[in-house]
Amino acid sequence: MIPEQFKERVRLILKDEYEDFIKSYELNNHRALRVNTLKGSIDYFLKTQPWGVRPEDAVSWCDEGFYFTDPAIGTHPYHAAGAYYIQEPSAMLPVEKLDVKEGMKALDLCASPGGKSTQIAAKLKGSGLLVANEIISSRAEVLSENIERMGVSNCLVLSHEPGYIAERFPGYFDRVLVDAPCSGEGMFRKNPEALENWSVSNVEMCAQRSRDILDKADKVLKPGGRLVYSTCTFAPEEDEECIEEFLKGHAYYRLEEQLKLWPHKIKGEGHFCAVLTKDADAPSEEQKQKTIKGLNEKSLKEYREFEKENLKIKAEDIFREKNAFILYGPELYLVKEDYPDLKGLRVLRPGLHLGTLKKDRFEPSFAFSHFLKKEDVVRETAIDTETAVQYIKGLTFPEEGEKGYHLITTGGYALSWGKLSNGVMKNHYPKGLRK
Repeated sequence: MIPEQFKERVRLILKDEYEDFIKSYELNNHRALRVNTLKGSIDYFLKTQPWGVRPEDAVSWCDEGFYFTDPAIGTHPYHAAGAYYIQEPSAMLPVEKLDVKEGMKALDLCASPGGKSTQIAAKLKGSGLLVANEIISSRAEVLSENIERMGVSNCLVLSHEPGYIAERFPGYFDRVLVDAPCSGEGMFRKNPEALENWSVSNVEMCAQRSRDILDKADKVLKPGGRLVYSTCTFAPEEDEECIEEFLKGHAYYRLEEQLKLWPHKIKGEGHFCAVLTKDADAPSEEQKQKTIKGLNEKSLKEYREFEKENLKIKAEDIFREKNAFILYGPELYLVKEDYPDLKGLRVLRPGLHLGTLKKDRFEPSFAFSHFLKKEDVVRETAIDTETAVQYIKGLTFPEEGEKGYHLITTGGYALSWGKLSNGVMKNHYPKGLRK
């Protein structure tokens, strides 16, 4: 049951359109996916996908977005391979408005589950730095898993309050996205839980929290940078009034655009988006960040042996900028040389996870497999969809070929590693992800 207080407020806002809005709740919500261009082109996806997705199914505000109807898309091995991200179509708009350019430093301040972070990453194309932050640790783990699945190499996943991020990274970012936790009014049709939890007091609480988060976002944005604030609610207290109050207290910002998406007008759920730019001569508290310290070459003996035997690329080829190797326990990561020092940060993922250094050997990671393409490896084994389904469940399969590590692919997308021995492909798909 839609709350009467909510309906009365929307009636005052929409006037003659109110009945069309209410009728939209009787319709099914629209489902969409966003092609992951880190894994392959849009054209390749459209030519190889089996669900009848067509160019004319495109989401008008996102080139990589496409509507779909087949529920099998969510369970197909291509999804496990990170070929696409299932995302609410309206939620694709804020990152499009963020105007991310290659080489930038970008922050997604409230990032879980990762739809917008992975969208930013695709626009960076492996350059620059993406910091994806989520305060709730369990949600941050989901965020980190999606960063991994989508093959993102240049992302630092953190779990901190926005205030700590502001203290640690003053004036550091070219782009900041605040997809604020909100009352969720725009999701009533899609998410019954949002409807059950709605109340006037919750709207007020969310509005106050959003104002606090925006103040912190200002501190980390460089002069001349762009800040995008978004919600999935219709409440003016959380949307227009929040932006109005922010501008009163931050005179060096300009409101470039403000959009409210209504489900009776578009093929998507309710959303709000405000685009703000910070004056180039705005005051800044930018501090020079200490940069990360990498390992010496002597520490990389086992990795280099794996690289020589199994890869056609060297780690130095992965980033355009200079890179560094770091260890978290026995876990080896590749980062960029100018990444900020990680001391004092609660880090879930510091960069590209290459694998685990074990006694006298190196074991490659799931994340590394998802970053690589078949042309990057010495041995690839391509499997069909049926075999891929079984592989994701953890089953081995017979195979002929050269023994050693193989990149397991399906439809051209990497799934994980296998290790061939005595005619059997041993399964290296992570046990925690098997279905």
